[in-house]
Amino acid sequence: MTEVILIRHGVTAWNRQRRFQGSIDIPLEPEGHAEAEQAAARLGELASARPVSAIYSSALSRARQTAEPIARTLGLALAVEPGLGERHYGAFEGLTPVELERDWSDEFRRWREREPDFSLPGGGESLRDFYERVNRALEALAMRHPGERVVAVTHGGVLDCAYRLASQIDLSAVRRHDLLNASLNTIVRGPDGWRVHDWGDVRHLQPSDSADRRWS
Repeated sequence: MTEVILIRHGVTAWNRQRRFQGSIDIPLEPEGHAEAEQAAARLGELASARPVSAIYSSALSRARQTAEPIARTLGLALAVEPGLGERHYGAFEGLTPVELERDWSDEFRRWREREPDFSLPGGGESLRDFYERVNRALEALAMRHPGERVVAVTHGGVLDCAYRLASQIDLSAVRRHDLLNASLNTIVRGPDGWRVHDWGDVRHLQPSDSADRRWS
């Protein structure tokens, strides 16, 4: 089976402010860099039992900055995979939930209700289009690395899609799974499709206030 270890990027200032980042290129803050180093050390330990063949990252800097120390630790070249980028949130990007309730109340309600075919205002992706993009990216990794272990550094929204894909959970269902900064989340691809092997592993992180910053 192909094993993909998905890692959400480390924390950013906008995570703390609960701003939608989406396609905006926000860098890590100092704690996020520390989280990246801790994730790298953990991946180094895991690779001693089963080697990692390749490491991929979203093109956004918060993901690349998380992936770079991991790539160094594993001795691998970092490859950018655009399909791993966060959902394009259109007019929501840069705003907080309070601001969205004020300025885009109906659209924000439809986002919260997870309408699969609702395209976000300002050129944003629908949930279904985003999910299908993530699915294509994961299938491409599995085809490129059959039977191997790979690392993919990405975003909260991508993790949500991956979990739903591997657990056969409907897009409109309420989310009950964690999307934690710098967490390790493992899915495997076998003859019958994807399944979740391990999720939300943050044992490598130092205690912090970063319980679940879900604003991508």
